[in-house]
Parts: sequence; structure tokens; C-alpha cells
Amino acid sequence: MSAAKPRPAGYGTVYVVRHGRTALNAAGVLRGRLDPPLDDVGEEEARALGTLFANCHVDAVVCSPLQRARQTAQPFADATGATLASEDAFVDRDYGPWAGKTRAEVESRYGSLDRAPEIEPMGSLVGRVVFAARAVAARFDSVVIVGHDVVNRALLATLASNTVDEPDAIPQRTGCWNKLEHIESTWVATVVDAVPGDGRVP
Repeated sequence: MSAAKPRPAGYGTVYVVRHGRTALNAAGVLRGRLDPPLDDVGEEEARALGTLFANCHVDAVVCSPLQRARQTAQPFADATGATLASEDAFVDRDYGPWAGKTRAEVESRYGSLDRAPEIEPMGSLVGRVVFAARAVAARFDSVVIVGHDVVNRALLATLASNTVDEPDAIPQRTGCWNKLEHIESTWVATVVDAVPGDGRVP
């Protein structure tokens, strides 16, 4: 990643983006560390995001190492000229042997994802994601983080002062973007679950 620009005191912007659709999203199964590419819909979602952000000042784009996130992040870098890097901390939740299964299958057997064996604990996920996001936000005036639904919801629920505390209640469509602004030591979500074409701009 290139050297960061000086950051205005008490202010910064983090755009949190969910990757475009994959065949596993369309099938409604848990993805986790499985690594499918974007499908045709997902590729169009990624292109539309790049177009939307073309005139937006972005210092860096940081994404999950999984290819669905990298494929979504590339149009941002192409459109804005921002540095593109991957960050392991933003990888999807590890669902272990349950990746490729539906959430309902796991919940019917164990009551919840959190009780199923070999699934990454939510506390561990929240810790790694929030720590990495704070570190990235401290380096840049404006940064795009391209992650996954559970990653994004953890960030929004934990960092933003004006979102609900329950991550599952925060909508995150494929190809959506969110805006977090850091003003006077407080993170505020000024945009949640926006998609290109809905009239909202970065």
C-alpha cells in the first residue's frame, strides 16, 4: 500500500462494500472460505459500483483475499486510481464443514450457527474485522473496504453509533455499499445498504 496522505483531525470516511453475487449466493448457502467467482449478475454489480465511485476521492481499496471480493474491488481501483490491496482480516467467516450448507440446515441441527462445531466464533470475527478496519481508517482520509455480509454487518454494528447492535438485523445485499464517517471521535453510518441506481451517491 502506498504512503497515506495527511488526514484531517477528527474526520475520515470508510466505504464498506459487499462483494457482488456468486452462484453460491444465488443458491442461498453459506459461503465462508469457499472461493467461487462472481456470476454474471455479480460482475454487473461490480461494474456498476466502479462507475458509481468513478468521481469519488478514494485513497485506497482494501479487500478480502477471496476472489469474489477481489473481483468486486478491482473496478473501484480502476475507476478511482486508488491503491488496491488485500487484507486477510476481512475474509469471510470460517464455517468449516458447514460451508456449502444452508443456514437453516445448521440451525435445525444445532439451534444457531454459533453453537455448531468448527465454525469461527463471532467474537473472533468481530475482533479481527474491527481491529483491521480501525487500522486502515487511521491511515487514509477515504478508504473502501470490500468484504462479505457478515464482515460488513459486524463492522456496522460495532463501529457505528447509530446502527442496531444486532448484526443480523442490518441488511447487506450483494453489490451494496455503506458509508461510515468519523466525526468528532464518533463513527456514524450515513448510508447503509445502498446499491447503484437507487439515487444515493458516495
